[in-house]
Amino acid sequence: MRILIADDHSIIRKGLMHILQEAYPSAFIKEAEDAEDVIKVSFSGYWDIVVCDLSMPGQSGLEVVRHMKQHFPKTPVLVLSMYPEKQYAVRALKAGAAGYLSKESAPEELLKAVRTILLGRKHISPDTADNLLNELENWNDKAPHESLSPREFVVFQLVSTGKSVSAIAKQLSVAVSTVSTYKTKILLKMKMKSSADLTRYALENKLM
Repeated sequence: MRILIADDHSIIRKGLMHILQEAYPSAFIKEAEDAEDVIKVSFSGYWDIVVCDLSMPGQSGLEVVRHMKQHFPKTPVLVLSMYPEKQYAVRALKAGAAGYLSKESAPEELLKAVRTILLGRKHISPDTADNLLNELENWNDKAPHESLSPREFVVFQLVSTGKSVSAIAKQLSVAVSTVSTYKTKILLKMKMKSSADLTRYALENKLM
């Protein structure tokens, strides 16, 4: 078995590696410290599962999910995060993640999630299942940010932190005009007028 772990904190990576190595003694486990590293390492061979932090320097965990879905659709990604499950779990699953897990979860929950995913199933908590059902039932009443595509949501997050269009373009390795287009679409979809509006919205909804 080949497992790829991505987190920008060394102590978190070591802890995850220890838990997984004890459960799968013969597994080959590789570490990556950011999304760019994951993308590079992903081409070095087949991976049975990627365990990835949602928030890392540079591109986010959602970008990792997007990359894996595009280039390695059979490789599942388990997203870990310290952010509220209510805000991010459904979005991660929509982006193509095989599961979402809080970093505060017990080691047993991590292993349960990995086993479930390796069996070809999704790992979601009862709360996330409820959120998915509520979203279906209240499709017309969804929050403004929920109308954004995965890529638009990443740009929205970066704009909300105060980053310039050029800085975002460099971080995502795309043209400045591409980011400008995304920003325009985001403002239109969310019916807002400025970056300051996006920042205020992100803070009010605990999205940053």
